[in-house]
Amino acid sequence: MVIAIDGPAGSGKSTIARLVAEKLGFYFLNTGSFYRAYTLSALDRSIDPLDREKVLENARSISLTVEDGSVCIDGKNEENRLHTPEVDRFCSQVSADPRIRDLVNSSVRKIAEGLDIVTEGRDTTTVIFPDADFKFYFDASPEVRAERRSKDQIDADYAEILKSILLRDKMDREKAVGALKIAPGAIVIDTSVLTISQVCEKVVNAIRSTPQ
Repeated sequence: MVIAIDGPAGSGKSTIARLVAEKLGFYFLNTGSFYRAYTLSALDRSIDPLDREKVLENARSISLTVEDGSVCIDGKNEENRLHTPEVDRFCSQVSADPRIRDLVNSSVRKIAEGLDIVTEGRDTTTVIFPDADFKFYFDASPEVRAERRSKDQIDADYAEILKSILLRDKMDREKAVGALKIAPGAIVIDTSVLTISQVCEKVVNAIRSTPQ
């Protein structure tokens, strides 16, 4: 079974998807982390993240795997470094390259074969798993999402984070390939005023109440 969740940055996708997977005994697969991993690897190797050809060449030269829910680059667990401000700054541009998206999509589908998974990202319900058994779209106001991010980042400036989120939203929705949008049949949940537990409960209840 595939449970897919989409939504903008800071809407709670990763945290809630991981909890839903734990409750259902499914495997958690974060598709967005693959793009972040390619961005991080480019930065680590002093490659300009805006140089598409060099980023692509580097992406093809490294190995991305998932071990215990964490993304590894060439076997090294880099999960804790995927959400730095610098990666946030360039991830959307890296993911806008259709060739990078093809690399991620093929990797994700291969990992998902034969597994019950909960997965999330920007185009998970529309491109990667359009035939997912369950589709959800999380949303929240930009202000709420910026506040959440500012709490997660030490010495973060709220105004700068809000500006970054608004720019990220615009870029994600205007991508020629894999743009952020609500998939047909997706269950939309506004997480602005809900706790993590409340959103998780809504998702799990929707799945368990549907005849298989």
